[in-house]
Amino acid sequence: MSDKQTLRGLTTVSFWAADLAAAKKWYSELLGIDPYFERPGYAEFRLGDYQHELGLIDSRYAPDGLASGHPGGAVVYWHVDDVITTFQRLLSMGAKEYEAPTERGPGFITASVVDPFGNILGIMYNRHYLEVLGSPGKM
Repeated sequence: MSDKQTLRGLTTVSFWAADLAAAKKWYSELLGIDPYFERPGYAEFRLGDYQHELGLIDSRYAPDGLASGHPGGAVVYWHVDDVITTFQRLLSMGAKEYEAPTERGPGFITASVVDPFGNILGIMYNRHYLEVLGSPGKM
C-alpha cells in the first residue's frame, strides 16, 4: 500500500450549461476574471488560494441521464470570507436559494444556490480551511 493518500486534492469542478456563452459571462462577473483556458464547448477558470479549476461544459456533452435543469449530485463548497454577503450577491445575480445560510458549528457556516444554469454552487466559511491556508506545509 502506498503512503500517499488516494484522493490528493480537488482538481476540477465541472458545471454544465445549455448556454455556455451566458455561463461564461455570469461566472466571469461573479469571479471577476475571464476563463484562462477555452476550447469549443468548454471554458475553465483558475481561482482561489490553491488555483482550483472550475470548468463550464456545454450540456450537449453531459453524461446520459443527467437531468437537464434539475440540480442534483454532490454539493461542492467553496470557502468565502463572508457567507451572508456572498449569498446575497449570488441571489442578486439571478441564482436561486437552494439552502439558506446555516451555522453548522463554531467557525462553520454553509449556504448554497442553484446558478442560472441549474448547477448547485455551495459556499462556506470554514475555519479549518483558514488553518490549512496558514500552515507551513501548504502548497
